[in-house]
Amino acid sequence: MFGPHLLLEAYGSPKEKLQDIGIISDLLDAYPEKLHMTKIMPPYVFKYDGGSIQEDWGLSGVVLIAESHIALHTFPEKGFFTLDIFSCKEFNVRSAVDIALDVFQPIHFDEMIVTRGREFPRSLGRAVKITQRERRRIASVK
Repeated sequence: MFGPHLLLEAYGSPKEKLQDIGIISDLLDAYPEKLHMTKIMPPYVFKYDGGSIQEDWGLSGVVLIAESHIALHTFPEKGFFTLDIFSCKEFNVRSAVDIALDVFQPIHFDEMIVTRGREFPRSLGRAVKITQRERRRIASVK
C-alpha cells in the first residue's frame, strides 16, 4: 500500500478553540515532529468568511510534509472540525487522533482510516512486473 489516510470529524468543540488561528497554526506546526514526519513548509492557515452562509465561517490550515499533507478545517459556530492526515508511511494513528482531541476537546468524534494506493508499486521492478502482467492480460482479451 502507499499509505494510511486518517479522516477525523469532531463535534462539540469550544468555539474559542476553533476560532483561534494561533492554536491551529501551532498544532499544524507541531504535528509532523510528533508523528515522526518531515515538514517541508511552515503551516498555512487562513480564515474563510462563510460566503452566503455566515455561520459556515471558519479557519483552514495545511502543512505539507515530505510524506504528503496534514489539513485541518474548523467551523467555530457549529463546534465542528475535520482533520486529514495522509502519509506514504505508517504513523501512529491513535497518537494523531489523541493530539487533536486534547487540543480541541470535542464532545464526540468519528475517525476512519483509508488505505491509499493498495496497488502502488514501491519499486521500479514491481512496477515493470505489474505493467507486463496487465499488458499480457489485455492482449489475451483481444
